[in-house]
Amino acid sequence: MTGKDAVVLVSGGLDSTTVLAIAKDQGYRVNALSFQYGQRHAVELEAAKRVVTSMGVERHVIATIDLRAFGGSALTAAIDVPKHDSAAALDSGIPVTYVPARNTVFLSFALAWAETLGASDLFIGVNALDYSGYPDCRPEYIAAFETLANLATKAGVEGQSRFKIHAPLMTLDKAAIVRRGLELGVDYSLTHSCYDPTPTGESCGACDSCLLRLKGFAEAGLTDPIAYAGR
Repeated sequence: MTGKDAVVLVSGGLDSTTVLAIAKDQGYRVNALSFQYGQRHAVELEAAKRVVTSMGVERHVIATIDLRAFGGSALTAAIDVPKHDSAAALDSGIPVTYVPARNTVFLSFALAWAETLGASDLFIGVNALDYSGYPDCRPEYIAAFETLANLATKAGVEGQSRFKIHAPLMTLDKAAIVRRGLELGVDYSLTHSCYDPTPTGESCGACDSCLLRLKGFAEAGLTDPIAYAGR
């Protein structure tokens, strides 16, 4: 049990919620950071609020930035979110739901907050197995950002901190992530993962994120507890 501060990126989705539970289980004092960045699925922020409240997190900052100013993604521009019949039909390339430099922007904000807190630990819920092919979810990216964090900060240069980017889900598939979260008491009914929810907040069940999430629960032998349109 560390008793140290950590900044945890919390979107309200399955992965980041599991990482939040892991950070708490490891004894960190969690400082949760979410973003209103112009995403079409801003309903995820309500899920993030539910998640941090359920886990007793006292400090939750929602930072506002406007990535719609640049667009370039189905999540931040008037571009249709691709839909598929199954996870097996997902494309192998980088999909149009990729938001340019999103994790770099998010981790930069997390790094800034960590430095003001005197914290050296940042947690992010990326993984390199059951994911959508985003380049900023790979282990080499996380390693490179960690190097940058220690080069680009007063705390790093003066030796006050040695920043560490924790990505505890990196080598897990979605089924293993679900199992790990349940071991830690995560209530996945509070979470939201869909890129293109209905006006009433139900998940579409056909976007990349929904299909990977459903695949994870199915492979874990479980039923996803959230609402899906038409289910």
